[in-house]
Amino acid sequence: MPRPSRESTPCGRSWGLSSEGGGGGWRRVEDGEGGRREGQTLGGGSLLIRYANFVKLPHTVFALPFALLGLVVGSRQTALTWRTLGLVILAFTCARFVALGFNRIADRALDARNPRTRARELPTGRLTLTQAWVAVALAALLFLGTAWALNPLCFALAPIALVFISAYSYAKRFTAWSHLWLGLADGIATPAGYLAMTGRWSEPWWLLPIGALAVTFWVGGFDVFYALPDEAFDRAERLESLVVRLGQAGAIQVAKVLHGLALVALLAFGIGAGLGAAYYVGVAVGAGLIAWEHQLVRPGDLSRLNAAFFTANGIVSIVVFLGALVDRLT
Repeated sequence: MPRPSRESTPCGRSWGLSSEGGGGGWRRVEDGEGGRREGQTLGGGSLLIRYANFVKLPHTVFALPFALLGLVVGSRQTALTWRTLGLVILAFTCARFVALGFNRIADRALDARNPRTRARELPTGRLTLTQAWVAVALAALLFLGTAWALNPLCFALAPIALVFISAYSYAKRFTAWSHLWLGLADGIATPAGYLAMTGRWSEPWWLLPIGALAVTFWVGGFDVFYALPDEAFDRAERLESLVVRLGQAGAIQVAKVLHGLALVALLAFGIGAGLGAAYYVGVAVGAGLIAWEHQLVRPGDLSRLNAAFFTANGIVSIVVFLGALVDRLT
């Protein structure tokens, strides 16, 4: 759950319209100087709202369903309780806050120079650096606490997970494949949900790795899309991405391959987990959404990138999870 701060999900860039006003609709939000703020930005000036915008809270929809997917599959081995469900959601939210918060801190100078990101909380001073560090530290401690409350295996793996998801913030400085680092940072959510449920490795042994790879390829593919608008800025700042390395056309082709691999991995995950027809219906709907996403984005034409990134990808994770949930309940 960066490229100058591409997020995803937990980490990545931000696009789309913004939510403001009592009606709950999405529309543009301006910063204090009349500049356009990023998409999925909540209106309001309270500290809570500023922290929510700091980590793009609406983007939680991308990876949380895959953590819950692991939970649902694990519930075949161990009975699910409200306590476990609450701890998993809290742990995921805290891990995502750490990943995105650290990313914002690491990239604050880049964000201040990028016209797309200069209205973020740190460059504008809506949050101070101290406030950011304190929140990230508290989220990390709470994550470790929830992992301890779940089971010994989760607690043992929790520090490794924190280091890995935080280190992503620097990947774009040395590899064009940072999209896959981000993907795996999100991808560990599925094994994490399963391990939180059972406290032990899966049978068959490859079930959890293939679940992680499914999300890794899916997130990696749409993060390539997310890098498209920043191509000129990334080149100027000597930051790495597949868009910088291959150009828009080449990068989009790689995204297609990654999304194809994601669908294959989702099918294999369903076989390994013994899931039924409802799950495969969810995967089929997700495949259709991914195909639609690729119809919307073309080299040189990013006018419909918001629909491809936020709308399609937000629904993909939900329908796959719901398919598994329906299968589990029927």
